Formats: sequence, C-alpha cells, structure tokens
Amino acid sequence: MNTNTLNKLEFDKIKELLSTYCNTFLGKNLVKTLEPSNQKDVVLKCLSETEEALNLVYKNSTPPLCDISDISIHLKSLNSGGLLSPKELLEIAKILKLALDLKNYFFKDYIISENFPILFNLFNTLYTNKKVCDRILFCIIDENTINDNASDKLQGIKKKQHNLEQDIHSKLTEIIHSSKFSKYIQESIITVRNDRFVVPIKEEYRNEVKGFIHDISNAGATLFIEPLSVFELNNEINRLKLEEQIEIQKILQDLCNLVYPYIDELNLNLNTIGQLDFIFAKAKYAKSINANIPQLSEKKEISLINAKHPLLEQNTAVPISLSLGDSFSTLLITGPNTGGKTVTLKTVGLLTCMLYSGLAIPASESSKIYVFNDVFADIGDEQSISNSLSTFSSHLLNIVDIIKFATSDSLILLDELGSGTDPIEGANLAISILDNFNNLGALTIATTHYQELKKYALANSNYENASVEFDLNTLSPTYKLLIGVPGKSNAFEISKKLGLSDSIINKAKSLMLSDDIKFEELLKNIFDDKSLIEKEKEEITQKLKEVSILKKSLESNAITLKQKENEIINNAKIRAREILADAKEDANNIIKEMNNSSNIKNLEAYRTSLNNKIKNLGNIKNAEAPDIVNPIPIEEIHPNLDVYVTTLQKNGIVVSNISKSNEVQVQIGNIKMNVNVKYLEKVRLINEPKKIDNNLGYKAINKTRNVKSEINVIGLNVEEAIFVVDKFLDDCSLAKLSTARIIHGKGTGKLRNSIHQFLKTHPHIKSFRIGTYGEGELGVTVVELK
Repeated sequence: MNTNTLNKLEFDKIKELLSTYCNTFLGKNLVKTLEPSNQKDVVLKCLSETEEALNLVYKNSTPPLCDISDISIHLKSLNSGGLLSPKELLEIAKILKLALDLKNYFFKDYIISENFPILFNLFNTLYTNKKVCDRILFCIIDENTINDNASDKLQGIKKKQHNLEQDIHSKLTEIIHSSKFSKYIQESIITVRNDRFVVPIKEEYRNEVKGFIHDISNAGATLFIEPLSVFELNNEINRLKLEEQIEIQKILQDLCNLVYPYIDELNLNLNTIGQLDFIFAKAKYAKSINANIPQLSEKKEISLINAKHPLLEQNTAVPISLSLGDSFSTLLITGPNTGGKTVTLKTVGLLTCMLYSGLAIPASESSKIYVFNDVFADIGDEQSISNSLSTFSSHLLNIVDIIKFATSDSLILLDELGSGTDPIEGANLAISILDNFNNLGALTIATTHYQELKKYALANSNYENASVEFDLNTLSPTYKLLIGVPGKSNAFEISKKLGLSDSIINKAKSLMLSDDIKFEELLKNIFDDKSLIEKEKEEITQKLKEVSILKKSLESNAITLKQKENEIINNAKIRAREILADAKEDANNIIKEMNNSSNIKNLEAYRTSLNNKIKNLGNIKNAEAPDIVNPIPIEEIHPNLDVYVTTLQKNGIVVSNISKSNEVQVQIGNIKMNVNVKYLEKVRLINEPKKIDNNLGYKAINKTRNVKSEINVIGLNVEEAIFVVDKFLDDCSLAKLSTARIIHGKGTGKLRNSIHQFLKTHPHIKSFRIGTYGEGELGVTVVELK
C-alpha cells in the first residue's frame, strides 16, 4: 500500500491507538509492522480473526493476557548449555502459566470451538506443562530467593545454619549482657560484618575483648569485633553458605534440565501468545469504537453506511453515508470551508485501509468495500519554502505520481483539486485530471470549490455531485453529506451574517455574470429541496419505525388473546374430563351397589348425591368472567399455596412458579392444570354434599380388588395419555401396589418422553425406568410407587 497515502490518512495514529490495547511486547511489535493488504484472501483471513475474537469477547469477556518477558534469549542460552537465573526461570514459568490460563479461557463447555476455527487452532497450539511450571514456582520464591524446601540437602543446610546462628546469638548475647563485658560494649546489639557475626566495642577497650576486628565506624569510636568464642561457629556458617550456593546451583541446573526438552514448544508459545494478543487487541479496539465488519464486495464499489471517522469522538461524530462505483465512478464534494469535505475524504480512505489491515470499522455492517490494489490520496498542503514548492506545485507532484501508478483497480482521493493557481486554468486542469481517472476506470472522490466542476458533474453520467451541509443561522457546518446536490460556498450569506455592509455585497453580486447568478440560484433551490426531502425522509423513516412497533404490538396482543382462548378451552376440556371421570366412577359404583345391595335407603342416598352434583354443575358461573371476591396479590403467589380457582369453583394447591404468561400450575385433587393468576383467590369454604362413609370404604375396597398393575396408552395423544396415566397411578396408590407398568410403545419417543416428564413430579412416584429385555424395552416404563 502507498506509504505516502497512509501518512496522509493518519494510519499511524490508528496503530498507536491499537497498540494501547496490547498487553505484550509481541502484540505491540505486530501492531508496528501492521500494513494494509491488497490481497483479498489475506484481508478475509485477518477480518475473520478479528470477527472471531470480537464474538468471543462478547461471549466470554477478554482473555487473561498479561505482560510477559522475551524468553527467546533465555531459551537460546539454555540451548547452548547455559545456566538460567531464578528470574529467567520464573519468566519461563510465567509463559507456561499464561498458556494454561489461556487454554482454560477458551476450552469451556459453552464455547463451541467449531464457531471459532482460527482461534481454536491458536489456542490448541499452546503448549502446557503444569508439572514443570509448578516445580519452578515451588523451588523459586522470587528472583532472589530459593525455597528452603527445594531439596532435602538444601533443607538440611538451612536447618544447620539456623541452629548455628542461634548458638552464635546465644554466646554473643551472653557477652553483651555479662557484668564483665557490658561496660566495653558501645551498643547492645549483634550485627554482621564481612558475613560474620560481631559486637560493637568501644575503641578504648579494644584490648579487653579478644577477637578479630572486622570494621571500624566512621568516627573511629566503635570497633566491630568477632569474639574468639564464636570464631569457629562463624567459620562453620560460612562453610555451610558455600554448600548452600553449590546446592542452589544444582537445583537451578535441575530446573534447566527440566525445561530443556521443551525449548521449541516454549518458542511456539511465545509466538502464539503474541498473535493472540494482537488479534484480541483488534477486537478490544473495535468494541471501544462500536465497530463492525462490513462485506467485501465482489464488484468494484464502495458503499459506506453511517460511517464515522475513527479518530473523532464517536459519541458526537456525525455519520456519513455514500456510495461509489454503482451508477457513477467519480464523486465531487463541494461546499464551504470547514464543512467536513476533507474529513469525508479521510474517512473513506482511512476506513478502507483499516479494513485491509483486518480491523473492524465504525460503520454499519451492511456497508460494502471492494479490495482495491492501491489507495492514493492527495490531501493537505505540503508547500515547501526550502524546495521552492508552492501549494499548487506540491499538489501537482502528488497527482503526477498517482497518474503514474494508478490502475483501473485503484481508489483515488483528491482534496481541493486544481487549487492554488488561476481559477479558470485550475478548473479546466481539474476536469482533465478527473477525466483521465474516469477513462482509466478508477474510482475517484474529489473536493473542490470550482463552479465549473459542479456544472461538469451535472452534465456527465459518470460523475455525481455531493455537498456538505452548512447552517447559515449558526454559521456552522452540520457535517452532513448530501449526495446528488452540488454545494454552495455561501460567501455572500456568510459575509452578511458577519456584518459586511449590503452595499459591498450587492456590488460583488453585480460583478457576477448573469449565468453564474442563475446557476447559484439553481444550486440554492436544489439544495433547499434536497434538505427538505432529507428531513421528510427522516420523518418517514421514524413513522415507519413507529408503524413497525405498532404492528408488532398488535401481533403480540393477537397471540396473547389466542393463548387466553386456548387456555379457557383447555381448562374447560380438563374440567369436562374430570366431571366425566367422576360421573363414570359414580355410575359404576351405583350399578355395583344396586347389584350387591337390596337396601333402598342406600340407593336413595346415591340418587340424592348424584342429583346434588348435577345441580351444583348447573350453578357453575361463566368461566370466562369469574367474579373475583378475594384476590391474591401476584407477589404472594408461590408453590404450596392453597388457593381457590374461580373458573372451576374448586380449592387447589399451587405447584409451580409464575410463568411468563402469568400462569401457574394448580393441583385440584389428582388433576394438574395451568391457570392464569387472575382466576385465583384465597381459599374458600366450599359446601359439598357429604358422602356416605360406607360408600367410600366400599369404593376403596372395590378398587383394591379390581385395579390392574398395567395400563396401555398406545394410540392416545399426549394430553389424553397423561390424563389416563394420572388416574391409573391414583388407583394403583389406593390399591397399595408397589410397582406398575405403563405401555406407551416405541414410536418417535414423543409420548414416552412426555410421560417421563410427567412422572418426574408426580406425588405417587418413587422412581421409574425403561423396561428391560423381556419387559418391553423402550416401549414400556416400569414405575415404583411410594
């Protein structure tokens, strides 16, 4: 990519920002060498890296990357037979520890590695060796301290040293506090000089204490003497210290031998960690500017939607949208100074170069950018007094280079084309240069003030005008880009707002040609119409959003109403089944009683009970609009709460939490059903006809005698099967059966799974299992009852 262009677009500032998101020197080095590529497959790979990292950061936070040292030098020394210091070994252990942490970060149950193929290869490449890492960290406490327990011999040496030091301290303490020597002591302390324990003696008593002088104070008043009584003990300590150093060297050598076989793996770890740091730095930077990864277009075009310059404050920057290469190949941007023309050029160029470098850009992900073979830019004033270059000359030199190297697959960005010379000559030269790039087939964006270029763009199909909006009321730019509208300089209006007299402004207008005046008026009308259309477009877009929200709301309400309808129907079905089941059971018992009893009073009692039930059913209120007498606040509804269901006029127990649709599961007798919380009240006392105790006893005995230990629900749907199984389990429990079999068939497994789900929460079930060989296998479920 053209280096001059990258400098003009301030690509180096993007790299500086990106570098701040790196944790390691390796990542920072990769940022320094980062350059845009014009190879589509390379760009795709780099963008895929960034996209995977960005997705992983949103899913799993940032990886545990941290600053590391360059261990490649240590590994070279180790490979040459050198002995590494404790600090160097700790730095190697840190790499192994980081590799383990990174693997643990990526390889988690909720991360599907197939969704991150590039990152999977990198994380999978990391070499981990917990044994080596733990051994180094155990033996070395810090870069200056070896653990006393690093070896048995070192432990023994340190123990002997400690004992000797205690002996020396005891002897010297005895000397310091003895009546004989106390007056000779300068200060009652024990200190060390030349690695030997000594006591401070007053200079005038130097001959009174037998021993070796190791040091004298600056004033000469104190001598540091090693008494003869501790001379041998000090010698022994120094001998042990030599043994300690030898043992420490042996421990370090053992650790080096432990690391040596993995030199290649550690070098690979170093490179992999650097790559991961660089890739995740791209992701973190993208997240900080709310960047996206647009599409790489197969067609030669640029389509930026809501793009922002990445170096501007993203919360306040005004987004721009433009397209180039579809219906025209040259875009001319006009308008007043400081209006944002140059920023638009830099935004297009910089976002393109960022994308080619594998970076996400602050633009809509529906944007499209073609992979050009080069991007050329002539932006800014590079006049040089020393080289006798004027503004015009410096621009022209850049353009000469661009003409020399540009191809049909180039993107060309030109700022203030033709400026710095005679306006007529400059305008004509600008038209000629633009035509050259247009004939070449390159895509070009240029900014200008020349009216001739505006007119030329209006008359040529391969050209399109654009302008930056300017608010005359505030004399400030809005930085909005309007495609299809040539801009005005607004010199007269700005001058008037700033206080220039009308006479001067009118004189200036009179000097303009009538055609120019008409053209300016035409531009004003077009600009005003375009601004009005843009505002109306924004209003329409807003209205469409509101309509879309309203439509979704209506659809949601329709779904809610349908759910309520289904709920009422389902509750009615369940209630009807319950009534039918009870009626069937009562009818069977009456028939059996009639067959087995000649007692007229019992028969009359059955008839009265049945009539009362029919009467009560006839008095049930409308289930769709029950009267709520004693409602329960929704926050007080919880499992195991006794409630009254108004739709069924029955008491029950809540057995589930409140669902998203404001429903709970309520158990009434042996039946469970979903009920909306608005149909629940506090428990009521229900006056029900008392049943004859003899009759209840008869029913229980009768069921015990006749209940079967097996039920077949093949052919029933899930709802029907659950109802039948529930009733069957109640009978089995009443009959005190220990086991029972439910035959549901194999089929698709839907019926079996639904029954199993129901059995998990059933109060009568202790456990259940699939049938074994000879029991029906997958087609049968065997249940154990409580």
